Amino acid sequence: MLWPLLCGMAKAKLYLLTADRLDGREAERIGPVSLCAPGERVLPDAFALADRLALLSQPALHGTKRVFGRWYRLAAPQFELSVALEMLDFLKPDAREDVRALIEKRRPSFPSAPPVPAP
Repeated sequence: MLWPLLCGMAKAKLYLLTADRLDGREAERIGPVSLCAPGERVLPDAFALADRLALLSQPALHGTKRVFGRWYRLAAPQFELSVALEMLDFLKPDAREDVRALIEKRRPSFPSAPPVPAP
């Protein structure tokens, strides 16, 4: 639901359709996360940012957060459809194959995918 808002439709489609993994740096680069930091820096950096925000005009911050909340609410119908389709997909054979492949550390062979032609 939020990926198109956070990183644009093209990147959202690329990552959501391919299920490619992305690390923190790539997530920061394309937009789904605001900042990326090494593990030992996450809490100190988060607290430093919180301290910066605490010193700013609170009514201005609240207004900005309220506006962003409205953007997210506009995406609610897409979110509801996404959740419904995802739940239905979990009941299909492809989901079971994906879990088996993950456990067996192999590439999945989805029943719904066309057969791979012989070389």
